[in-house]
Amino acid sequence: MTAKRTRLASCCVIKPPKSEARRMLSEEALVSFVPMSGLGINTKDLYLDVDRTLAEVNGSYTYFAENDVILAKITPCFENGKLGIARGLTNGIGFGSSEFVVFRPGEDIVPDYLYYFLLRPQFRKSGSKVMTGAVGHRRIPKEFIENTEILLPSISEQKRIVAILDQALYEIEQARVRAEKNFQNARDLFESFVQKSFNLGSDKWEYVKLEDITESISDGDHSAPPKSDSGIPFITISNINKSSREIDFSNTFSVPKEYFMALKEKRKPAIGDVLYTVTGSYGIPVLIKNETEFCFQRHIGLVRPANGVDSTWLYYLLLSPQVFDQANKGATGTAQKTVSLKTLRNIVVPRIPYDIQVKMAQEISSVQDKAAALERIYVSKLRSLEELKESILEKAFVAQLTNRNAEGAAA
Repeated sequence: MTAKRTRLASCCVIKPPKSEARRMLSEEALVSFVPMSGLGINTKDLYLDVDRTLAEVNGSYTYFAENDVILAKITPCFENGKLGIARGLTNGIGFGSSEFVVFRPGEDIVPDYLYYFLLRPQFRKSGSKVMTGAVGHRRIPKEFIENTEILLPSISEQKRIVAILDQALYEIEQARVRAEKNFQNARDLFESFVQKSFNLGSDKWEYVKLEDITESISDGDHSAPPKSDSGIPFITISNINKSSREIDFSNTFSVPKEYFMALKEKRKPAIGDVLYTVTGSYGIPVLIKNETEFCFQRHIGLVRPANGVDSTWLYYLLLSPQVFDQANKGATGTAQKTVSLKTLRNIVVPRIPYDIQVKMAQEISSVQDKAAALERIYVSKLRSLEELKESILEKAFVAQLTNRNAEGAAA
């Protein structure tokens, strides 16, 4: 049988009527209830842990039944690939979010085949281009869903394709889990080494306050900065990359040069200073390695090492769990916690001879470089796995998928 191309509205009932449920069950009967959080990503299965009576859900919620395919239609859930197949429903009936699109596959299409078709990145990309509505509430239009075309081979061929995709995507998912675990292991290795290096339980060192080993501990200017078309970059806490612990200057505004020059010296970053976020996502250190002029808001602290203190060692000290735990304990506020400069200055730290500081910093840097190299390998692996998944899904719906295409998915 030759494959035929048809619209989704022609091979599926889209939005089956709720009257079906009322004909089959009494109002007191239990049915599965699936909120948006019950629709997963990269899994066919729904999270079925809530039952409600038909009377409770028959009003404003979306109806579906066994083997229906469910798709999230609102941003960002649609773009993220929230999608599943309704199976194992209580009394064979389910209700869920009003932001679901429900497909009832006809006799010419297998539910799993439709699931994989909708899972394709190309489908999501096409849909995201035509979404309508206000920002934050954009949805894919009904016409896009109904008029999207799908290639339908015979039922036996659909089942063959589904079997290949099931195996290939299972292997890809297992490989992804392993890569993510290895990525986290590399990061944990570095963090564990930092913690061990600054063991505050050691009796080898004298313990002092952070202010005792620094020239100054300050924060950004508290006045509202005057903006200008050009001048000196002004960074906020959102410009601090939590993962890389670097400054992202791509999304900053400028302040006049005169404003920068009028600041106190302890509020002008210099090579060897360490920035330290003190509000919101507090506890992120950034080592200033280059002579770069910029201003920063008061939610960022500036720690300037005293003579005899290695700046790289100080950076790693501020990165250590021992320092973060003390900062966290002293943080105040509810909606947005803040580490005061007083708390920061009073954090207990070891006073270590300069030559040992340098050696410690070199050792930690070496471990960090090795961990970073491993992280890059696993990030590349994850990217390759995602590209492989996209390729396999696309080939499945242009009549190019064979077992050979999918071999070695987890290699």
